[in-house]
Amino acid sequence: MQRTNMPQSCITILQLLERTGSQTHKDIVLGTGLAPRTVRYALRRLKENGLIIEKFNFRDARQAIYQPKMSAVAQRAASA
Repeated sequence: MQRTNMPQSCITILQLLERTGSQTHKDIVLGTGLAPRTVRYALRRLKENGLIIEKFNFRDARQAIYQPKMSAVAQRAASA
């Protein structure tokens, strides 16, 4: 998915994950200042397009951990 086709919330979250690494939904909400519903929508879009990975959180099974896919990071670096 091209960066221009993504909503700004997706771009903001992807940039946060690239800077900070793995984050939970709650951490992303706090880190971006976006509404929880907006973060859920953006994470779903990013996951559907293969830009992030959702992993099991062994510390708290109620929350998933999200991290950028390495190919997404390399692709964004090449297009910058």
